[in-house]
Amino acid sequence: MSTPHPTAFTEAARVELPLTLGAMYPCGNPELVAAVSEAGGLGIVQPISFSYVHAGSLTEGLKRVRDLTDKPIGFNAIVEASSKTYERRMAAWIDEALEAGVRFFVTALGNPREVVRRVHDVGGVVWHDVTELRFAKKAADEGVDGLIAVNERAGGHAGSRSMQALFDELRPLGLPVLAAGGLATPSDLLAALDIGYAGIQMGTRFIATPECAVHDDYRQAIVAAGEDDIALTRRLSGVPVAIIRPDEWRAAAGTPGEPGKLLSWMLRSPRFKRWARGYLALTSLRKLKRSSREGLGYKDVFQAGKSVAGIHVIEPAGDIVLRFRRALEEPRS
Repeated sequence: MSTPHPTAFTEAARVELPLTLGAMYPCGNPELVAAVSEAGGLGIVQPISFSYVHAGSLTEGLKRVRDLTDKPIGFNAIVEASSKTYERRMAAWIDEALEAGVRFFVTALGNPREVVRRVHDVGGVVWHDVTELRFAKKAADEGVDGLIAVNERAGGHAGSRSMQALFDELRPLGLPVLAAGGLATPSDLLAALDIGYAGIQMGTRFIATPECAVHDDYRQAIVAAGEDDIALTRRLSGVPVAIIRPDEWRAAAGTPGEPGKLLSWMLRSPRFKRWARGYLALTSLRKLKRSSREGLGYKDVFQAGKSVAGIHVIEPAGDIVLRFRRALEEPRS
């Protein structure tokens, strides 16, 4: 099919539409990735989700995706400095993705230098998640090809700027930028393109689909939520993460979730900050996996962004993408 609105992103990713599935843990299963790509967007592989939640390994997950679509897919490499074991594992996953023909990479939470080197060597591109200019400058200096601007309305690790303010802040770098955060409808895409973005990234919208392998409680919670139901917690990783506010927080008038006193102190300490964040991240992987699979029967949290305000029905991922295509194809005054 044709590309109704070519942008720097559609050219770089070799896709028809300027939209991508955000890389998600634990919600990024092979069937969802394939559905978004098959419909004309770009499905992004999250290797931890593939390996430890859905497919048993990255190899099996990629095979499942290729059984369902031959369209381009992307790969998410979280490059935050961590244990040597994790760093070796991520390096092996990147090798596997490259060998499988993946050429669009999204890096996050660290220095993308090594990923840029390896991906550029085979003619691929790297776009980096950022929440503000100082991180974007560092990524630009390392040679990334584009940026994904995570704004204040995003799920997961949200930023602190509005979509417009963040674009204005990043524009002088001269790199193409995707908008991420609070986006769920075709009008959201059109608004982002009007600002100057090369496309959008959506995560929460695609959780409320039958292809997303989560408990139905999660989908229903997204459909039922309004943007005032989204709150930030530092309990999951040590930095603010956007979730659907649990009932016990409502009773406490919206008190934000914080780690215990010891972990809070460690997160403020230059010496212990890295250890504390690693501990929280490790424990939260287990918590998020259980809550997404077992639903509200397991007392935990559902990650989501303020785009819940525009999500009112559970529907197939392909139907969602088709609606965005039609909006791009319609004449605009």
